[in-house]
Amino acid sequence: MSTTINGRDLLLRAVRNETTERAAWMPFVGCHGAALLGVSAADSLKSAPLQVQGLLKARELYRPDGLPVCFDLQIEAEALGCRLHWASDAPPAVSTHPLAEGVALEDLPPLVEQAGRIPVVLDVLRQLKSRIGHEVALYGLVCGPFTLALHLLGNDIFLKMFDDPEGVKRIIRYCAEIANRMADWYLRDGADVIAVVDPMTSQISPEHFEAFVSEPVNLVFDHIRRRQGLSALFVCGDVTRNLEVMCRTRADSIHVDEQIDMVVLRRLAEQHGKAFGGNIKLTVVLLLGTPDDARREALGLLDTCGTRGFILSPGCDLPYGVPPANLQAVAEMVHDPYQRDVARSTQAAAGADAVQDVVLPDYQAANGVVIDVITLDSTSCAPCQYMMEAVNQAARKTRIRCYINEHKIKAREGIGMMMKLGVKSLPTICIDGEIRFISIIPDQNTLVAAIEAAARGKATAQTEPHT
Repeated sequence: MSTTINGRDLLLRAVRNETTERAAWMPFVGCHGAALLGVSAADSLKSAPLQVQGLLKARELYRPDGLPVCFDLQIEAEALGCRLHWASDAPPAVSTHPLAEGVALEDLPPLVEQAGRIPVVLDVLRQLKSRIGHEVALYGLVCGPFTLALHLLGNDIFLKMFDDPEGVKRIIRYCAEIANRMADWYLRDGADVIAVVDPMTSQISPEHFEAFVSEPVNLVFDHIRRRQGLSALFVCGDVTRNLEVMCRTRADSIHVDEQIDMVVLRRLAEQHGKAFGGNIKLTVVLLLGTPDDARREALGLLDTCGTRGFILSPGCDLPYGVPPANLQAVAEMVHDPYQRDVARSTQAAAGADAVQDVVLPDYQAANGVVIDVITLDSTSCAPCQYMMEAVNQAARKTRIRCYINEHKIKAREGIGMMMKLGVKSLPTICIDGEIRFISIIPDQNTLVAAIEAAARGKATAQTEPHT
């Protein structure tokens, strides 16, 4: 039997860290809404009518308590002068970084309501608010200050954090002001929750988080609270080391992805009076799994996380091609207590078979250094994108022949490589079959040195320019 609870009210109570009749359910439908309509992600993310249709279809199929207005972390960057690379089945990726190309911070174009696709997103919000806003909580997603700073400056930000810390702090404070402006427009037009999505903070230490991120991001959360809004800090990637400092921010809720132990997050959230959300596996379960896999995953999280301040959600933006039946299976676990009891009684954990068909290369026999980068997908995951950029830049700087392979765990081959190599966190760089950099982007000198050290250990490595 399905419940008749008002989903919007339930989700907002959860974000306020109250105990609710059941866990709140928040599928992060972004480009997946385009798949439901049979159109490309690029076409949908440029069109208010298509985005509205996709979200309404998701509401019909998945019975959510909340929906994002638009899951695209490049909206602000595009409006500020970054060029984008568009894809048919993923959000766009930032391809240029104005501050790294000589543009001064004060010379960036002003962020105005008419810039870029901001009018499109606000139109989506207004339409959703009038049609389903009394029953479904609407999340306005803003690009977090650190991630937006990286979009503007590129990978140079990591070196400049040591060489010019005050300059980096100035850029991040500017990006926090941009987040406040976006939050103002979202709240004005009816958003219930403002999620500050800052995935690139997964690439820095707790000490750097506190030194560079805590103050500006708290200014955003304080601003949202003054406007009577609720807030979330949403970080994709392995942020295990940063969970404590994230929970010390003044966000109302913390959202994480599948790499995080929800027992640990629940304990920290309770200590700090926070709501928390996550963390259904995006690829192994939702994209490549079966409805039974989705039921098992959802049930495990529901039983682990309880009903105080918990929002069940995928770990990030839903992949374009997730089978609707898998998300409907999650919704069944959320809404139907009888089916939850049936699932507990009858379902056994499924084994992963993706590894069986994958054979690792003979790294020692390779005529050069083999670099395997295990990612979610560098076209849609910001930490993955910037890790791939770092690897390609380092390969161009060394005279060692490099073979670079990206293994996306959106495909079974990627999952198999991840398991065979023993990778546990994303993104990760492996060099000649050895895990070297786990969920952190190394600086160029460190990465070049690691490549050259691997080459010295191989008699067959060639010293010639990378092509």
